Amino acid sequence: MTAETITPDSQHKSLAERLPQPLRDYALLGRFDRPIGWWLLFWPCAWGVWLTGAGFQWALIGWLLLGAIAMRAAGCVYNDIVDADLDRRVARTAARPIASGRVSKRAAWGWLVTLCLIGLVVLLQLRLTAQLVALGSLAMVTAYPFMKRITWWPQAWLGLVFNWGVLVGWTALRADNLGAMLALYAGAVFWTVGYDTIYALQDREDDALVGIKSSALRLGGRVKAGVAMFYALAIGLWAFAFWLLRSDVVALLALAPAALHLFWQVATLDIADPDNPLARFRSNRLAGALVAAACFVVGNAGG
Repeated sequence: MTAETITPDSQHKSLAERLPQPLRDYALLGRFDRPIGWWLLFWPCAWGVWLTGAGFQWALIGWLLLGAIAMRAAGCVYNDIVDADLDRRVARTAARPIASGRVSKRAAWGWLVTLCLIGLVVLLQLRLTAQLVALGSLAMVTAYPFMKRITWWPQAWLGLVFNWGVLVGWTALRADNLGAMLALYAGAVFWTVGYDTIYALQDREDDALVGIKSSALRLGGRVKAGVAMFYALAIGLWAFAFWLLRSDVVALLALAPAALHLFWQVATLDIADPDNPLARFRSNRLAGALVAAACFVVGNAGG
């Protein structure tokens, strides 16, 4: 795999680089070389499941993981179809398969349908309530690629879309205590605004040139303060969700590891270092795991 056929933030040591052409391009189109995306889509699903107090639910977790992998890939394919012209004008994305012309839009649509069929299989494993909740996200998913053209806060829209799994995971198992579910979801939205603002730091110069809007551009020199605020809101809302389930101060300590990790991200974020924001962004896989552990402890502890 050469520098001309990968994006700079690709994780090269992956299965994708071992595939022959053109299969490699389809793997890159679905971002299988960058697994952080499906982890960030999956963890909120696990939060919703584990905070219900229904135990590990391994079969459901497995289906949701498969769904996260397939639908994150589908979202990336759709995003690249819509953004092909913009991607050609941004250094980090110009080598993407559609933008570079290695994969036609017609072939990309075929790949998108295939991935959506996998998502459909996962959808059919859920009970009807959760199926309807999952389908409720489709309009927002469809609109997401256009948000960067009309608002400075496309990260907020991404947060609404990317954390829908909280609602799916919860409603797959129970239909009560919706306040706790919604507080968990709202916290996840602010978490996404924070980490995607960090991610958007990579593209600030190119985005400004081609007219793409982002929270990183909007915040300007106040990015660290902004990310700190978003993360603080996330922790506060997650704590509120836990409190609605168990009004126990000790239970809130389950969030301490996640809170410390997010604090570390902000404290060590170095905007001047081109590699630092990407590393901090990727570290949210661990942040998601820490919140998942906290959800399991609070949801399933006795008392």
